[in-house]
Amino acid sequence: MADRSLRGIRLGAQSLQSEEGVVFMERKEHVYVCSSCERETTLMFAADAEAPETWECRTCGGEALLKLDKGTVEVDHSGDKAARTHWDMLLERRSIEELEEILAERLAFIRDRRGAGADPTRKSA
Repeated sequence: MADRSLRGIRLGAQSLQSEEGVVFMERKEHVYVCSSCERETTLMFAADAEAPETWECRTCGGEALLKLDKGTVEVDHSGDKAARTHWDMLLERRSIEELEEILAERLAFIRDRRGAGADPTRKSA
């Protein structure tokens, strides 16, 4: 029976639901202007939804700002944290003097292992 009910229908290509009795939500159009490439992006949001101040530009991936009647939105980035690098995390655990000491120890170990520490006149190939 299941074979007969699906005969002649392309699955996923067509919806079997009708739009009868469906009431669409009121929508509002918002325009975003990219700060890098100056392109405008138009997006539709529900009328009662709060539009975000920024959006990712579809063209260059930069930050697009919400366009208002008097210009664009001013976004405060002063509270944004810079990403911590490996060097920043290392400096939280060690001082520069400790790092220099560890580096000197490792270089001495590597030189001894290669044999460079035993004969400084020896030339490497």
